[in-house]
Amino acid sequence: MNPMLNIAIDAARAAGNIIIRNVDRIDRLTIEVKAQNDFVSQVDRKAEEIIIETISKAFPEHSILAEESGQNDKQASDYQWIIDPLDGTTNFLHGFPQFAVSIALKHKNRLEVAVVFDPIKNDLFTAARGQGAKLNDRKIRVTPQKGLKGALLGTGFPFKHPQHLDTYLATFKAVHPDAAGIRRAGSAALDLAYVAAGRLDGFWEIGLNAWDMAAGVLLVREAGGIVTDFSGEGDYLDTGNIIAAAPKLYQPMYELIKPHLTDDLK
Repeated sequence: MNPMLNIAIDAARAAGNIIIRNVDRIDRLTIEVKAQNDFVSQVDRKAEEIIIETISKAFPEHSILAEESGQNDKQASDYQWIIDPLDGTTNFLHGFPQFAVSIALKHKNRLEVAVVFDPIKNDLFTAARGQGAKLNDRKIRVTPQKGLKGALLGTGFPFKHPQHLDTYLATFKAVHPDAAGIRRAGSAALDLAYVAAGRLDGFWEIGLNAWDMAAGVLLVREAGGIVTDFSGEGDYLDTGNIIAAAPKLYQPMYELIKPHLTDDLK
C-alpha cells in the first residue's frame, strides 16, 4: 500500500480514538465559539495534535494546513497535508452521530491521498490517486444514476455565509422537484465519501473550506465521479463551492444549479 496513505490511516485512527473516548463526556468539554455557528472543543484540538504528530514524525519536511492550527509551511515543501480533525463538530457536540476525521495529501496542487474516517460506524474511506477508492478495503464506485429523477442528494446550508442563503435556497428549489430526497447531515467530508460509495448520488454546497472537502474530492474522483466548482472548473478548494456527482447525473445537476448563482459564486 502507498506509504503516505498508510500514515494517513494511522493518523485518522488515532484521532478517531480520541473522539470516541469523549463521545460520552461532551458535557465536560470546554467549548469555544470561533465565529457565529462555528465551534471548537479540546477534542478537535487533541485530535488535530495527534494527526500532526503522526504525519510530522513520518514526513517532517511536509507542510500542513489544518483547521484549528492553520498553515505550517516547512521549507516551502511541495507536499501539503490538509486536515480536518473533526468534520461535523456541531453534530459531535450534540451527540448526533455524523462526524468524521478528514485527511488529504496534496502534491504540487494535485491531490494524492485521502482518508475519511467515521469513528462511530468504523467506516474507513480511503483513496490514492490512480488506485481507486475503498471503504474498509472494499472497492467502491459512484452510482450509475442518470438524472435527477429518483436521485438521493446531499447538501449543506451556508450557515457561515448567510449572505448566500437566498442563492442557496434558489438552487435547492431548482433540484428539489425531481430528486427522490435531499439530505443535510452536517459533515461535508462524509457527504462526499457517501457519493464515492454510492450512498448518495450527488452533493453540492456553498462556502466550504479546503479541509472540509479535500479528502472527499479525491474519494469521489477515484470512485469514478465528477467534481467541479460552480464555474464547471476545478477551483473548488479555493472557491469553497462544489458540485460532486455520478457522471451521468453531474450535468443535469449543474444545469439546474447554474442559473441561480450570483456573479460572485460563478
